[in-house]
Amino acid sequence: MFESLSEKLEGALKTLSGQGRLNELNVATSMREVRRALLDADVNYQVARDFTQRIKEQVMGEEVLASVAPGQMLVRIVYEELITLLGGAYAEVRFSNTPPSVILVAGLQGSGKTTFVAKLALYFRKQGHAPLLAAADVYRPAAVDQLKKLADEAGVPVYCIVEDDGTVVQDAVRVAREAVVEARKTARDILIIDTAGRLHVDERMMQEIEDIKKAVDPTEILFVVDSMTGQDAVNTAKEFNERLDFHGVVLTKLDGDTRGGAALSIRSVVNKPIKFASTGEKLDALTPFYPDRMAQRILGMGDIISFVEKAQEQFDEKQAEKLRKKIRREEFNLDDFYEQLQKIKSMGSIQDLIGMIPGVGRQIKDLEVEDDAFDHIEALILSMTLQERQHPEIINGSRRRRIAKGSGLEVSDVNQLLKQFRDMRKMMKTMTKLLGKGRGFDLGSLLGGMR
Repeated sequence: MFESLSEKLEGALKTLSGQGRLNELNVATSMREVRRALLDADVNYQVARDFTQRIKEQVMGEEVLASVAPGQMLVRIVYEELITLLGGAYAEVRFSNTPPSVILVAGLQGSGKTTFVAKLALYFRKQGHAPLLAAADVYRPAAVDQLKKLADEAGVPVYCIVEDDGTVVQDAVRVAREAVVEARKTARDILIIDTAGRLHVDERMMQEIEDIKKAVDPTEILFVVDSMTGQDAVNTAKEFNERLDFHGVVLTKLDGDTRGGAALSIRSVVNKPIKFASTGEKLDALTPFYPDRMAQRILGMGDIISFVEKAQEQFDEKQAEKLRKKIRREEFNLDDFYEQLQKIKSMGSIQDLIGMIPGVGRQIKDLEVEDDAFDHIEALILSMTLQERQHPEIINGSRRRRIAKGSGLEVSDVNQLLKQFRDMRKMMKTMTKLLGKGRGFDLGSLLGGMR
């Protein structure tokens, strides 16, 4: 995510790291490089110009000029300005006082609307809500079937209108209006309306989305943007905003070859917050958009808060305490290890998770970490008997050969797994002792300088 932009910004800011003092010349040189990095990332020219001008004005203050670490001071100012550029504070989805809260989703064709609608439904369902989806994309072939398939994965129902002969009724306004009635009747507190992709120059289609808005009076209108399209997406968002006056933006395909232009420009151009970011094809690959966390990732600082939040979704306190006790008593076994692997995998893309850890993402930027990276370990563990998983010390030569054959791997793979497991168990025991003595990491202090 924003790898090229991150590298170029880092290079631009490094020009001042060895400078003893900041002056008009070296600041101007650095800001020229920052502006070039932003323009290369397809950021709107005026946005890039205003951004660097604000930084320059702050940097040239007397207090900053007297700084003993001008490079660090500049990074802090760039970080704070990036947060402002991305929207400042986290913007929540608004809910109606009287259910259902109606969320209307609009955007161009191919922007990822339908997939986002299913992701959003799953996101709300995990929070304890009861969403209903409305299939108001009545023109695209198989659009209703696609939504139903994704909705089944998310575990939410879909409302659509189909004739007796199986044809979809091509009246999007009617579908949206009746879906509101259905949501009330079935006690669904959120209704998410999936609409057809449309171009802002198609007057008939733009009038239809306006008619849907009038018919259902949505609590929230979200505009979905394919972040890979850069400035084209920003210009389109501006046109849609003039017609719909939407409440927030959703950035999709952030896991692709994204230069960052849309994310960094759209707030300034349409003056509407980015509310969600989609970073993969899986339905759980959707995260609320936090400007400060995104700014950290753009500057190569990682996103440890999101990492911890993802972990907390999978690990509860009782399980964690049970695990700590097993580690202290040296009873942590391969069954426990396998269980933890499953929880890590359910947190999302491994590559994305690694990128959230400060300093690590940059180190492995040229290394492709596939989501099946743990498959061979799982195959080895599943080829063991229950007794072997619970007591790995009994695995002798003949057992190793059987495990290797059962997993389709080599004996050397079994040996490597057992060695890594022993080393990991020792390390975990040592860390548990240190944490017990109060020598653990202070996350607040670690992040204090970034707030």
